[in-house]
Amino acid sequence: MLTSLFTGISGLNANGLALSVIGDNIANANTVGFKASRTIFGDILSQTISGTSAMQVGRGVMVIDIQKMFTQGTLETTANPLDLAIEGDGFFVVRQINGPIYYTRAGQFRIDKEGYVIDPNGYRLQAYQMAPDGSVTGAIGDVYLAGLMSDPRATDEVKIQVNLDSRLSPPSQSWNFTTGPNLPDPNTYNFSTAITVYDSLGNPHLVYTYFVKNTTVGQWTAHIIYNTSPDPNNPNYTEAGTFTLIFDEYGTLTTPPTGQFDFDFSAWGAAAQSITFNFADSTQYGSPNAVVFQTQNGYSAGNLIAITVDQDGVISGVFTNGQVKKVAQVVLAKFVAPHYLTKVGKNLFIESYSSGGPTYGAPGTVGVGKVFANSLESSNVDLAEEFIRMIAAQRAYQANVRVITTTDNILDELMNIIR
Repeated sequence: MLTSLFTGISGLNANGLALSVIGDNIANANTVGFKASRTIFGDILSQTISGTSAMQVGRGVMVIDIQKMFTQGTLETTANPLDLAIEGDGFFVVRQINGPIYYTRAGQFRIDKEGYVIDPNGYRLQAYQMAPDGSVTGAIGDVYLAGLMSDPRATDEVKIQVNLDSRLSPPSQSWNFTTGPNLPDPNTYNFSTAITVYDSLGNPHLVYTYFVKNTTVGQWTAHIIYNTSPDPNNPNYTEAGTFTLIFDEYGTLTTPPTGQFDFDFSAWGAAAQSITFNFADSTQYGSPNAVVFQTQNGYSAGNLIAITVDQDGVISGVFTNGQVKKVAQVVLAKFVAPHYLTKVGKNLFIESYSSGGPTYGAPGTVGVGKVFANSLESSNVDLAEEFIRMIAAQRAYQANVRVITTTDNILDELMNIIR
């Protein structure tokens, strides 16, 4: 009869532990990236009663496992570009400085004072490192964003598409430009345009193109002029060269559209520079002179102004010169048996012998999910389900208490026989 007391006690212990698990789930209903757990019960080794046939009586209940449930949580939108959420399998990898590796689904990241991307615990996010050309190196390390700059690019091509008015006559005065502080006389050309190019140090330079209609029908000469002096009060304009444009009777350019010119920006400390001017698709129609399109492929140095993260986990910097540079790619870890990972608090897990070792991969590859920026994965706790489990555990606890009190009453009646 005393065994029923121990059976009841086992029920109290097991269901009390189940209530603790349920309480932990409910308490973390608003914890980012939290994964709920559930209690798995098992009966205790039975007692065999001797007789003509084997009869067994259970000895109670025990908790044989507390299983972590890694179902997907809802993604919530945020304003922080470094808030990351995983849709699918996988864990973010974070590293304590000079310490161990941890795994988490909570993607609340930020930049610390040293320029590293960290989680709320101060642990550094791990990612694949990028080569200067934006390719993934395969090496895994910290994400460092401090001091990022976009290197300048020297212009080596200019595209100018113009329409030159076929109705115009040659200028009233012949082209007579000479190197010096003055730009050409307006009476010596028919039309002009200007575009900014960049030297090897990222310094901007204004380059002028003057179009002069020749006496030969359908021919124009383009004069390329720029300033070789860094002193704004004492410019020194120089002609880099000329280019002849010949149009047919339909206004179509018939000569090769490109010409190459050398520029000397050494006064700014820049390297020698050659720029190809491309006049492709330029026309000579009976309509006013106009610049249809012009562009160049150089840019100045740029400072970091924003961070973006795509679904492949690629972290890119957006710079003041309009360039976007890939910095790193978030690495995700996957486990064969993630429910055996060991919780260490603060939304962190560490691997265990039962979970197996991690397999690393880029987001969106086989086996791991995608990463979404400006998003956080909410807890996967279902409050309605937890309340139902809580009621069931509470009733089971009360029933086991009744077993103990009933057994106590029977023992009390047994003691009364002696009296």
